[in-house]
Amino acid sequence: MNNLLIIDGLNLVRRIHAALPDENDITTVTNKTLSACHSLIGTHSPSHVIVVWDGDAESWRKKLYADYKKGRKPMPEALANGLEGIKASLAEQHIHSLDAASEADDVIATLALKVAEKGKVVIVSTDKGFSQLPQNNLLLWDYFKKAEFDLLAYEQKLGVQQHQLLDFIALAGDSGNKIPGINGIGPKSAADLLSKFRNLANLYRSLDNLGAKQAKKLADGKDMARLSYKLGQLQTNIPLNINLKQFRLSQTSK
Repeated sequence: MNNLLIIDGLNLVRRIHAALPDENDITTVTNKTLSACHSLIGTHSPSHVIVVWDGDAESWRKKLYADYKKGRKPMPEALANGLEGIKASLAEQHIHSLDAASEADDVIATLALKVAEKGKVVIVSTDKGFSQLPQNNLLLWDYFKKAEFDLLAYEQKLGVQQHQLLDFIALAGDSGNKIPGINGIGPKSAADLLSKFRNLANLYRSLDNLGAKQAKKLADGKDMARLSYKLGQLQTNIPLNINLKQFRLSQTSK
């Protein structure tokens, strides 16, 4: 059985880099990244390891909604210039990379669900967007907390269940990624509505059961809800054109 460790490359190195006093110290970033990868391999004992990196192409989400991730700080220049060296150092340790065309998230999701059909998968990332993926044979791991992502605590924090996460984003948006949601519907209102109506489809079939003001907000925002749902949803059918054998972990990597 394959046991795949997927590391969200930029998610890892940007946090390592942000914690350093000297942003030009890419040697330390490289060493800490190598150390993190070896630590993760030791913890999870995978048969295969892939470090997935974001690419430079404009994402389909940005094309669909121009304000997607608007205002997010660009990668520091020193780190951007040092990425190829970091990837090369990983490759020397037989830890291989896969470059996404744009956002790594969809590539990671596609890989994870494909392998989880017959094997086990660990995704290493602090990105809570991966929590929408089915948990069968799939573990989300936070390297910095050295702990599994606590889905139950996350559900309790938002006030929804896992299968409602995308409906929640459709209604309330996602401020971190500048996904808009419906104007005037905040997280608490979204959670309350989903608690009562269970899902977006039932909610929109039941607008007559709501107060006039809230019903109008939902009716007026239906197209934005549909857009927000799509922006929040991970794509799991991205063409990859890779062979998993390329990423088999050799004994020298352990």
